[in-house]
Formats: sequence, C-alpha cells, structure tokens
Amino acid sequence: MKTLREVKKGQTARVVKLTGEGPVRRRIMDMGITKGVEVYVRKVAPLGDPVEVTVRGYELSLRKADAEMIEVE
Repeated sequence: MKTLREVKKGQTARVVKLTGEGPVRRRIMDMGITKGVEVYVRKVAPLGDPVEVTVRGYELSLRKADAEMIEVE
C-alpha cells in the first residue's frame, strides 16, 4: 500500500485508509481527508515538507509525517 507522501506532483489519488492515532487522525479527518475522497497533489517542497494538495475543492498543506499516515491507491 502506498501513502500520500509517495504520490508525485500532478497526480491524483484516492484515500483508502488513515493510519494515524487519536488527535492526529481526527485533525486529518477534520481537514476533509476521509476514506474514498480524491486528493490531487499540487506541489511538493524541495525537501519533501510540506506537501500541497487539493481536497474537496480547497488547498491544503500537509506535513510529511501526516502525509505518511494517509494510505492511497
């Protein structure tokens, strides 16, 4: 299974599962990243942190650690 962290710039992926625990997982879900939603990767910073994505029509920046908790297909 690959994570959102591994998706390249310009690609779209569908969220399969969130692997985070407690408050971190809740925060990711509150940002609109839930199972089944499509995420488009707009930009990845030179060192990989942060990852800029478009979810449900709005733009979002995620830390590398958070992106690794989001399993996609």
